[in-house]
Amino acid sequence: MAYLSLYRKYRSQTFGDLIGQDHVVRTLQNAISSGRIAHSYLFTGPRGTGKTSTARLLAKALCCEHGPTPEPDNTCAICQDITTGSCIDVLEMDAASESGVDDIREKIVEVAEYRPMVCRYKVFIIDEVHDLSSKAFDALLKTIEEPPEHIIFILATTEYNKVPPTIRSRCQKFEFHRASMSDLVSRLNYVVEAEGVTAEPQAISAISRMADGGYRDALTLIEQAILTSENGKITLQQVYDQLGLVSEDVVDSLLLAMREVDVPRIMDVLSQVARLGRDPRAILESMLYRLADLTRAAYQVGADDAPDAAREASLHETAVRLGKDTILRLRGDIAEAHKVIRDISLPRLWLESELVRLALGKRERGPSIEPDAPAPKPAAQKPTPPVVVAAEARPPAVEPEPASAVAPEVVAPATPVSAWLQAVKDLSKMSKTLSMKLVATRLVEVADQTHTVEFELQTEYEWVTEKPKVMSAIRDAVRSHAGPEADVKFTYARREVGSSESVAVELPAEGQRLEQLVREVFAPNETPPPTE
Repeated sequence: MAYLSLYRKYRSQTFGDLIGQDHVVRTLQNAISSGRIAHSYLFTGPRGTGKTSTARLLAKALCCEHGPTPEPDNTCAICQDITTGSCIDVLEMDAASESGVDDIREKIVEVAEYRPMVCRYKVFIIDEVHDLSSKAFDALLKTIEEPPEHIIFILATTEYNKVPPTIRSRCQKFEFHRASMSDLVSRLNYVVEAEGVTAEPQAISAISRMADGGYRDALTLIEQAILTSENGKITLQQVYDQLGLVSEDVVDSLLLAMREVDVPRIMDVLSQVARLGRDPRAILESMLYRLADLTRAAYQVGADDAPDAAREASLHETAVRLGKDTILRLRGDIAEAHKVIRDISLPRLWLESELVRLALGKRERGPSIEPDAPAPKPAAQKPTPPVVVAAEARPPAVEPEPASAVAPEVVAPATPVSAWLQAVKDLSKMSKTLSMKLVATRLVEVADQTHTVEFELQTEYEWVTEKPKVMSAIRDAVRSHAGPEADVKFTYARREVGSSESVAVELPAEGQRLEQLVREVFAPNETPPPTE
């Protein structure tokens, strides 16, 4: 006999074998026991959750020689013919390949007039029914609306919204759910034992997570693992190699390095993963899967039902070390990077730059804290050295008078630096992506109302300057704070200071540390060019 795939070999043959769809089984069995058998059923749900298998089970229960019965015996000739697909009165049709109106007329409308030859009912199973054309649905409508008493329709679809309301309203709807982790692990352990293969519990859990609630997907993955196993044993590393994913320990190491802003460690981990041949997109996918598990562990969602207690404990420990805020922030950032990487021409190099930038960037805090009105410092504290930024010349500051008992509120005058920071703040509210690109910029020169802004990275510079709409939005934001005659231009990598006057802007200590860290990472051996 030819080799039979596992998802066909272990297809449910009784209602008792149907795992995870108890609500569907209970309703169908109650309807059969009470004699309330509908003439049309609509099964909807994700792929690989048992819709077609349940349709065949329902056909068996209705047409069994000892039925209609809530549990077919699978021993009579009719049940065996339905199992092998050779029953003349149970007709299966794939709407994906037979979607025309002529197919419906020839195989259903004209055949429905004749009574069944062997079985009690003539059962039509239409898989992927949403692929039928509009004319085919129109041809089917009258037969479904008023079918002969010997006709039963069972429609299956993964896209319920594409089925016309006129068809949906004439069917009993049954919604199939994705399998839980415990159900998938139980089923895979049963299959592995039946096939005479041993598997590590972590490998079974990894395959169950990757199946995403689909029984058929899980059986396909375990079949591939069996074929590539050595000496009949499936290991966790083998599963990772088979799926092209990164192990959880490596992902945890990468996430913790980003949390601690350990740039050398980030680069080292990415280099090791690249040597294993992992695709950059697969790295992001592994990080997203891990962050999803960490989110669940951090908020204690479903921890009591987890099949692997040791893994849950490890998840909780890693979640505590990262922190809820970091997990949620990285989850959004990595999801955005996963969406963008498909359009990148050098994905490996871009991924290194992106993860380093995400580790360094405090995007939720903006580019820096506004320096217009700094908080007073204690007299004994040693002043931090200012960051010098080229700007327009301005009159020398007037020595302030001694403070009185009640000092009046003084509004700091607008400066080019504060105008740029306010403009970035406004742009960040408009676009999250633009906020990411402007987070590490600085104002380096103001000459003839033209504000020169420097980018740390060439990629960020090119992203902004190549988009006319973005450039227009930035100019409008600068003019709203620096005046209607103001303009803006961009540079990167080096300072282009042309003004002989400079103004010292004192950033908070946190801003200075971030400034120093960015300089050490991206220009460790460079010294700023001397100003004239």
